[in-house]
Amino acid sequence: MLLADPQVLLTIFLSAVYGLFVGAIPGLTATMATALLIPLTFFMPPLPALAAIVTMEAMAIFAGDIPAALVRIPGTPSSAAYTYESYACTLKGQAEKVLGVGVTHSAIGGAMGAVILLTCAPMLAEVAIRFTSFEYFWLAALGLSTAAIVSRGSPVKGAISLIIGLFCSTIGVDISLGYPRFTFDNVELLNGVSFIPAMIGLFGASEVLRNVLGGQMELSIATSVKAGKIFHGITGVIRRYKVNIIRSGLLGTLIGSLPGAGADIAAWVSYALSKKCSKEPHKFGTGHIEGIVDASTSNNAALGGAWVPALVFGIPGDSITAIVIGVLYMKGMRPGPMIFERTPEILYAVYLTFLLANIVLLPLGWLAIKLSSKVLRVPRNILMPAILVFCIVGSFAINNSVFDVKIMLLMGLLGYFMESNGFPVAPVVLGIVLGPLLEDKFMASMIKVQWDLTQFFSRPISLILGVITLIVWFMPLLTSLFQRLFMVSRKRSSS
Repeated sequence: MLLADPQVLLTIFLSAVYGLFVGAIPGLTATMATALLIPLTFFMPPLPALAAIVTMEAMAIFAGDIPAALVRIPGTPSSAAYTYESYACTLKGQAEKVLGVGVTHSAIGGAMGAVILLTCAPMLAEVAIRFTSFEYFWLAALGLSTAAIVSRGSPVKGAISLIIGLFCSTIGVDISLGYPRFTFDNVELLNGVSFIPAMIGLFGASEVLRNVLGGQMELSIATSVKAGKIFHGITGVIRRYKVNIIRSGLLGTLIGSLPGAGADIAAWVSYALSKKCSKEPHKFGTGHIEGIVDASTSNNAALGGAWVPALVFGIPGDSITAIVIGVLYMKGMRPGPMIFERTPEILYAVYLTFLLANIVLLPLGWLAIKLSSKVLRVPRNILMPAILVFCIVGSFAINNSVFDVKIMLLMGLLGYFMESNGFPVAPVVLGIVLGPLLEDKFMASMIKVQWDLTQFFSRPISLILGVITLIVWFMPLLTSLFQRLFMVSRKRSSS
């Protein structure tokens, strides 16, 4: 068996440790970790090279949950969807539970994605290849619609936060005309607002400001994490939310198989759907474990799904598989339908590596939690400057740009003032992530059909997504209208 090779096993272990380290540091994304890993793959045979990327990716996506839960800074973008929920659990003294749920359901989601990849890759690829700019527009619009669902408090404030995020996404060169927008003659803004520095500022720097200016640090509520207890009660959580796990695993794999979607969107959509379908939606945002179950399952399941279009058609499912396609070409393995006939043994070994990586995630994830949990014992006057240093390093490391550090600090101030006035910051992140996709696909569609809006409903998949999106948009208005009509009819009948 190819996976039994000691070189492959050693590569899997070392890349797992590397992935956990990178994912736990805010700002150092799985994509960056993959890019840094590529030079080492030049000297590896095909299977160890691909196994290293698979394992590192799975570990990094989970590791982003650790700083999100402990200090409210998502380590990776896919953790941003449920950072508030995780941190709220920690403030309630449930840090062990939320981290245990994170590592186990990340492993479960990753394993589900691997099994679906193993059995349904060609079928999923057929679905993914049918998506045109119309379907992607509705998918982005549906994703943006979740802002009202994931927001805590007033939906109006959530919508305002989303508009701020969408405005930030328009800064830079216009997608269709190539004309600078809102750059104020600043060359640095031509590339727009970088997502990672903005996310670090909104979650991380604002948290530093809130704790420094707000007096006693809230993390004192949970002074330590007992790593031995992180798996206590996990069986009960799995049994209680088994339907959520199956739904999120399938949804994450499907979204992951759509080129350009990835684990970030999968986490946001799954969290929003979890709240919508929950019997206890009022508990979301207060430290409710259900949303974390859904989102952590979904974002890891999306990793396997992203390999489907990459292997079957040579179309990257996300930024990591875009790098993987380059590695495949470098190793003489041309992505496409023929890859299943020419090198089936390596492909199935890669599929099994997905399963192995998620099995290894449990003990190594436990070790990472045990080591990182010591952050809660650090005194406030040391912890806050250390977090700020991580924010600065993470922001600078994306493009080696001091300007990105300024963006991070500015977003930190914005996040602090928004939270102080009851405006959620999560929709801002959502707007920055999905805004470019929405604009790009809308303009591409309009140019293609010469501004005929009816064409957005001309294809079966586009029609279904469009109807669902419109229902989500107008559901609050229709609900309010029906309630008023019902009250009027009751008054008339009583009189």
